[in-house]
Amino acid sequence: MDILFGPVPSRRYGQSLGIDLVPMKTCCYDCLFCQLGPTPKTTLERRDYIPLSAVYQALSAWLAKCIPVDMLTLCGSGEPTLHAHFGDVLKWIANETDKPSLLMSNGALFADPNVRRDAALATRTKISIHFWDEASFQQTVRPHSGLSFQSIYEGWQAFRVDYKGMLDVEFFALPGMNTSEEQLSRIRDLIAPLAPDTITVNAAERPPAESCVKCIAQDEKEKLRTFFATIASERPSIAPQSTIAYSEAALLALARRHPLTPEQFATYFNQPVALIRDVLMRYADEDPFAARALKHS
Repeated sequence: MDILFGPVPSRRYGQSLGIDLVPMKTCCYDCLFCQLGPTPKTTLERRDYIPLSAVYQALSAWLAKCIPVDMLTLCGSGEPTLHAHFGDVLKWIANETDKPSLLMSNGALFADPNVRRDAALATRTKISIHFWDEASFQQTVRPHSGLSFQSIYEGWQAFRVDYKGMLDVEFFALPGMNTSEEQLSRIRDLIAPLAPDTITVNAAERPPAESCVKCIAQDEKEKLRTFFATIASERPSIAPQSTIAYSEAALLALARRHPLTPEQFATYFNQPVALIRDVLMRYADEDPFAARALKHS
């Protein structure tokens, strides 16, 4: 598998180079809304899925190219904290580069003090909160049987006590599941004690794992952002610097990790939409992520 992908254009983080530490869909959750599809089998097994030597070699080779990048991000095909030594990768970034690091995690393993210790090495950490009790936890993210809502939330609280970096919280809006006035109030009451620096509201703008997940209107999304904004000390986002050189391999690699529409791919690579569509169509039969991008055009 490719360890690095991108840089991916992000409204909040600028040009973000993805570092993928686990194989596709290696995750503790089977989220209804995952843009990468269902998780075949959830896991809590922490091990060196990718050798650290291979990670460092890939990073060194990429950095030698001097491509502009704003953030080095642990994310991608699954849950990065399942890699037993993700903290060593964060140390390497701090010691060998001048770039900030971002850990994009579902936060499922933060009950483990070792995971919290290593996560604290990230310049920024992003966790996801879409539920407010055990029942909503089970419904929305379909976790591994060894996980519980209460232990995870207590882990988040313990992490926030000592964490010196920036904490970002993501809320994924699921109409009919977590967007009623009462449900939103309970979720906000959970988020507030964590004192996040930012809160991101997301919705199903790309094909989700389950068809029961519906998108919300843009004006409703803006209302949710306003609703949560009162408990976050929003800081300026990083301005993107540039796009990455286009190739069919780069397009397909990005489609597998960060599905976008053909129009978004065209903007990212500074290529005609017709060319992007042509490539995706040629690979659609053999690459499900190319097919998904076309479906969402």
